[in-house]
Amino acid sequence: MVLYGLGVTIGAGIYVLIGAATERAGVYAPVSFFLAAVIIGFSAASFAEFAGRFPVSAGEAAYVRAGFNSKLLSLVVGILVVASGVISSATISRGSVGYLQEFFALPGWTLICTVVLVLGIIAAWGIMESVIFASLFTLVEVSALLIIIGAGLAENEDLFQRVPSTIPHFGDIVAWGSVASAGLLAFFAFIGFEDMVNLAEEVKNPRRVLPWAIFLTLVLGTAIYFMVTAVAVLSVPLEQLAQSRAPLSFVFGHLTGASSAAISCIAIVATLNGVIIQIIMASRVLYGLGKQGALPKAFARISAITRTPLISTFFVTTLVLLLALTFPLEGLAEMTSRIVLIIFALVNLALIRLKLRRNEAATGAFTVRIWIPICGAISCLALLVYDAVA
Repeated sequence: MVLYGLGVTIGAGIYVLIGAATERAGVYAPVSFFLAAVIIGFSAASFAEFAGRFPVSAGEAAYVRAGFNSKLLSLVVGILVVASGVISSATISRGSVGYLQEFFALPGWTLICTVVLVLGIIAAWGIMESVIFASLFTLVEVSALLIIIGAGLAENEDLFQRVPSTIPHFGDIVAWGSVASAGLLAFFAFIGFEDMVNLAEEVKNPRRVLPWAIFLTLVLGTAIYFMVTAVAVLSVPLEQLAQSRAPLSFVFGHLTGASSAAISCIAIVATLNGVIIQIIMASRVLYGLGKQGALPKAFARISAITRTPLISTFFVTTLVLLLALTFPLEGLAEMTSRIVLIIFALVNLALIRLKLRRNEAATGAFTVRIWIPICGAISCLALLVYDAVA
């Protein structure tokens, strides 16, 4: 489950969006990722408790239904979760084009169609095959990031001493504004841990496994993101990094002088990994909503051959393809972040309501104090408000 979580988190974020985050926050980009991690942390704790209380597919919809006792709001949240998975997959598919075109002289739309259709077929093949495929990809992509961190430390012996320069002065309002702006993109880079709860029915002992997996994914992802971003902004010209369509390949080539082909190959693996995991997640949420009766039963139909929800998977894959061919990268990433922030706020509010009911005893292996979901709801809503007025 940690490999699954890291696969969608790391593959989607750092390989595709580090250049865009640098364009907004400059040398302060690492702080944007850390800020996003703090905001995510409160919601991660709420999800960890809910995963113990309700280990079911379409988890967010079930959580909101339990907290607000509203079938309509539950359905809205379920649809928002599917939308976030679909738009996220489209974002990553579009982001993979820059790396793919280093090897294939083909139009972007051709590469997008090929990527989405092939990965949709793998997602329909079977859950064990899909997760094994994703886990192997995750090991490869994390290894590449560790290589970049190692190369950065080898090239810049004083790198650790220079890390404080990536933190803006407390009173520098303009710098913190750029950090917050980039934080919305960085937030997208952490989206993934919540997908794990939607595989709860396919996890052994989810009440014990899921909370640990959620926190390990967040901690490891934050450490890797911060170090890779710090290496990038302290080692290469910021303008070139911001404009690069294959930013980590550019960083690796600049640091080592070697061909960036290997890192580009791994970046392709990473981005494709993010697509398949999001397709799996979104199709399982549709399955869960169909099973709960909130959507047509056809979405809950399981193939006797693949043991996967083929109709749900086909529907999700089609939507991903349409969005990836239609919208630009940053627009898709920001759209995903806004939807997920709304979902997180509602899940936190649902846990607050659940805890305020004196007769609602926690049944999970992990519980949090009520101030955790309160902070989670406030931080998500604050980022949404800032995004709306900035």
